[in-house]
Amino acid sequence: MMGGYGLMAGFGWLGMLVMALFWIGVIVLIVWGLTHVFSTQQPGAELDAEEILKQRYARGEISHTEFVQAREALR
Repeated sequence: MMGGYGLMAGFGWLGMLVMALFWIGVIVLIVWGLTHVFSTQQPGAELDAEEILKQRYARGEISHTEFVQAREALR
């Protein structure tokens, strides 16, 4: 007899499930971290000029006439 310290200290299948979920979580966090560290995309790089113009207009940085003029210049 092992004094009650066999198979996950008496937790049985529940202990094995918790350990499996723990290690799956660790692996997922490692993969997520590595994909973000070695990502080739730069944040905000996919915005085009017209989208930036729309955002500036929505924030109130430019007036409607400036927005229309700039949009026509881009096209």
